[in-house]
Amino acid sequence: MAGGLLSYGGSLPEAFRQQGIYVARILKGEKPAELPIQQVTRFELILNLRTAKALGLGVPATLLALADEVIE
Repeated sequence: MAGGLLSYGGSLPEAFRQQGIYVARILKGEKPAELPIQQVTRFELILNLRTAKALGLGVPATLLALADEVIE
């Protein structure tokens, strides 16, 4: 939203949900050192068409179709 052209990374809502589960487990008495390491399994592709237009770049239709979010 701040002007980046493209973002591809782990889903923030999923990461926050996993963090909440970890906090709940710790508050129930589990030791943090014994909790398994987890990674986000859902990734998001976000395209900013305003930035692409400002840079004079064309975005292929196939890339637009794959994007989870398009900022216009």
